Amino acid sequence: MDTETTAKEVKVEFPGLIRVYEDNSVERLYHCPTIPPSLQDPQNDVASKDVIISTSTGISARLYLPKPTQTPNKFPILVYFHGGGFCIESAFSTLTSRYTSILSSQAQVIVVSVEYRLAPEHPLPTAYEDCWAALNWVASVSDPWLKDYAAVTALFIGGDSSGANIVHNIAMKAGTESLNKGVEIRGAFLSQGFFLDEKIDELEIGYKIWEFVYPDAPGGRDSWMINPMGDGAPSLAGLGCSRVLVIVASDDVMRGSGVRYYNAVKESEFNGQAELFQVQGEGHGFHVYNPHSQNAKLLFNRLASFFNN
Repeated sequence: MDTETTAKEVKVEFPGLIRVYEDNSVERLYHCPTIPPSLQDPQNDVASKDVIISTSTGISARLYLPKPTQTPNKFPILVYFHGGGFCIESAFSTLTSRYTSILSSQAQVIVVSVEYRLAPEHPLPTAYEDCWAALNWVASVSDPWLKDYAAVTALFIGGDSSGANIVHNIAMKAGTESLNKGVEIRGAFLSQGFFLDEKIDELEIGYKIWEFVYPDAPGGRDSWMINPMGDGAPSLAGLGCSRVLVIVASDDVMRGSGVRYYNAVKESEFNGQAELFQVQGEGHGFHVYNPHSQNAKLLFNRLASFFNN
């Protein structure tokens, strides 16, 4: 039989990332292996475990509990949203697990790394909804680790790339809706955020990914969810947290968007503290791919200061 007649036809493909066939089956071309949690990570002195947040949706998370370097009262909590263009990667991958384990250890913070559902099987706003549900689960302090070791009054959210986009949209939602038990977000970090506010050739792939993961986005390419600085976007004064840390890298094509986001927060009537941290000579996601580099260590130190001051 002719193999060409039996091969499935491709409907959409982003080379090296993901392929969707005409029968709507999905093949993820970028696939980082997953690893199980461990109650004792000898490299980072961090214990980890997996929890189910919602049996109806399948939302889950990996929790990281650091070994205290001194005797703290309780640890701050970071609810973390991984990157991957909303369509690849996992909280359980070797890449994300290594990064969040190091971050938990070096910053002395309990990390709740959320396994949200991915597009295109679950197009946006599913990821936003899953991460909001996970944040409310954390605020309820129903898990024993959170009950015994976490300071819910020191609740942070953070993410890289598309995860930073989720952080923004979650923080805006927190500005109009209350979390469980009235818990408030102390701070949010947005690292090399996936924002699109300029029409240049280098960002065209970003716009195409956005249309792929959120085909029904209000405003399409100009949606306030992907362009918080655009005309008609809600004021960034509405961010529902006390502190915002924007992280950019000099060689990242989205660096300009990150700086403009920071400036827009500063120029709004945001009733909190906005900070910008710039790393020279690095590209998009450098600290996730190479967390042992000198610049990654500088970033981890900056985040540790952000969580503990």
